[in-house]
Amino acid sequence: MDKKGPDKKERLLAALEQGLVMIHLDARRPGVLVPPHLRNEPHLRLNLSYRFDPPDLSVSDWGVRSTLSFSGTRFTVAVPWSALFAIASHVTKELFWMYPDDMPPELLQQTMVTTKVPTQEMTAAAPPPPVEARPRAVLREVPAETEGSESEGPRDEPPTPRRGHLRLVK
Repeated sequence: MDKKGPDKKERLLAALEQGLVMIHLDARRPGVLVPPHLRNEPHLRLNLSYRFDPPDLSVSDWGVRSTLSFSGTRFTVAVPWSALFAIASHVTKELFWMYPDDMPPELLQQTMVTTKVPTQEMTAAAPPPPVEARPRAVLREVPAETEGSESEGPRDEPPTPRRGHLRLVK
């Protein structure tokens, strides 16, 4: 086990006690077992939770193993600690741990490009021009259209309720 394994293990177990956890991993690392279509992913995110009632979720000194569902198909994944580079709790948003030493080089480069510090030329230049005054949006209530037109006159019966577009999936 690498030196960060115990730290990662403790943090993952603590986050799992809180609820839903997302682990970030490099699926290309040795020892990682994921579905074939995900094996070349440098940044794969997997959700873990005791509430999923996992039959075989185990967090050991080696890493994490669990049977997860991918597009309705169950697959047993295995993630060694060396492949895991971030842990995020969905329940408590402030719980997020990163391990930059284990991050894929592509992600480190991407992070460095997006958080690049301005050069001297940019800071010595004149301040940016003022933002143009944008017209303010005016909100107004728009009456809902009914199936009949307004020329038919008012209806005596109440309109039939429409079925919502959201559905509960268990």
